[in-house]
Amino acid sequence: MTNSVPGVRNHIMNAPKILLALALAASTAFAPAQAVKDREGAVRQDKSTMENDARWIYNDIQKGFEQAKWKGKPLLVVLRCVPCHSCAGIDASVLQEPELAPLLDKFVCVRVINANALDLALFQFDYDLSFSTLFFNGDGTVYGRYGSWTHQKNPADKTTAGYRRALEAALAIHRGYPGNKASLAGKQGGPTPFKTSIEIPALAAKYKSTLDWEGKVVQSCVHCHQIGDALRTSYRDQKQPMPAELIYPMPTPETVGLTLVPDQIASITAVAPGSIAAQAGLQAGDELISLGGQPLVSIADVAWVLHRAPESGLLSAMVKRGNRSQTMSLTLPAQWREHSDISRRVGTWTMRGMASGGLTLEDLSDADRLQRGLTKDQLALRVKGVGQYNKHAAAKNAGFQKEDVIVAIAGLQTRLTEGQYLGRILQAHQVGAKLNTTVLRGEQRVELKLPMQ
Repeated sequence: MTNSVPGVRNHIMNAPKILLALALAASTAFAPAQAVKDREGAVRQDKSTMENDARWIYNDIQKGFEQAKWKGKPLLVVLRCVPCHSCAGIDASVLQEPELAPLLDKFVCVRVINANALDLALFQFDYDLSFSTLFFNGDGTVYGRYGSWTHQKNPADKTTAGYRRALEAALAIHRGYPGNKASLAGKQGGPTPFKTSIEIPALAAKYKSTLDWEGKVVQSCVHCHQIGDALRTSYRDQKQPMPAELIYPMPTPETVGLTLVPDQIASITAVAPGSIAAQAGLQAGDELISLGGQPLVSIADVAWVLHRAPESGLLSAMVKRGNRSQTMSLTLPAQWREHSDISRRVGTWTMRGMASGGLTLEDLSDADRLQRGLTKDQLALRVKGVGQYNKHAAAKNAGFQKEDVIVAIAGLQTRLTEGQYLGRILQAHQVGAKLNTTVLRGEQRVELKLPMQ
C-alpha cells in the first residue's frame, strides 16, 4: 500500500469532497450506525484522496510509529469508519481546516479506516464511536484519547475547539516525556485475550488482516463496534458472566454526575445533586486537571479513567477551582457502572438480542406508573420496540408484544433502567435459559418465558 511521506507538509489541506458533502448534508438527528448510500464508493474515494496525501499516512500504523521515533514527534492516529454518517463533520474539519494545520504539523499523522489488524493491547478506546483519535509516543506509550459523542450524535457538527485543545494537551505531555511517564501508566491498555480483532472467534472466520480492494472492500472491513460485539459474544459462547466493563464501556462523565463542556478538556458545567461527584464536593466551574492520577487531554480521557476504575472504591481527582488546585476523592459504590446510559450505543443492539430477545425497553415514567397503579420503586419496563428478524425476533416468537410492561423477570422486581436490566441479566443468565416473565398487557397480567441467547 502506498503511503505519504510526513516530512512533506501542506498547510492548506486537501479534503475529500465526499466527506465535505456528508458534513453539509447529514441530518442533525442521531441514528445509530446510519450509513452513506454508496458505502463502497465512499471508502474507495477516501483511499483515492488520502493515500498520497502529504500529511497523512494512510492505513499504516507501523510506518507511523517508525516515523514518530525517527522524527521525535508524537504520533496521532485517527480511526474513522468512512461509510458511517456519524462524525462526518469533524472528520472533514480535521482533514481540511487550515487553523488545525500548524498543530497537526507537530505530529506524525496516521489515518486508519478499518480495525482488522489493530493491536488490541495498544488500541483500547470507545469502539462505538465512528471517529476517534489516540495520541502516542513513538515507543508505544499512550498519551491520551479523543472521541466525541456530541459529534457522533450530530454528523453536521464540524466544530474542532475540543480537538484543538486535545492536540495541545497531547503536545504538552510529549514535551514532558519521559519525565512524566509514571503518570501515564493508567492510560495504557489493559490485558486482552486476543492480540487482534480477527483472532476473536466471532470475526476470525469472516475477515482477513487486510482489506479486499480488488473485491467488495466494505464487506472485508472490521468496523470498530464489531470488536466490542465480538468480545461480548466470546464470553456468551463460553457461558461465562460478561464483565461489567464490556456491558458499560467507556462510561460518560454523567455516570458519576458530571456534565462537562463539550469543547473543553474537562471543565465542569453542572453536577447532579446527590451524585457521586456531588458527594465528593465537585462544583460547576471546576476544571478537572487529572483523574485517577492521569493527566487529561479530552473528555474521552475522563471516560477512559472511568472505564478502568474499580468496581467500588476511591477515585482521586485533581481539581482547579479559581486560582487554586485541590485533591478530592470520588467514592464509587458497588454497581456504579449501571448508571451509565448505554441505550443509544450501537453495541447495545447485540446485547438486546442476547438478554431481551430483541426487545427495546424503556423505564416507565412516574406519570405513567401513577396511571397504571404502579409504584415508583417497582420494575416497569415498557416494550418500546420488538425485533422482527433472526435472534432479535426471539421475544416476538415467545409472545411478547409492543407496549407490554415487564413487571417481573427472573426474580427481578425492583425499578431498573434498560441498561441496568441488561447488565443484571447478562451476568446472571446464560444461553438457553428461559426466564419467567410477568407483563402487563392492558388490564391483563400475562405470564411469558423470555429466551436467553
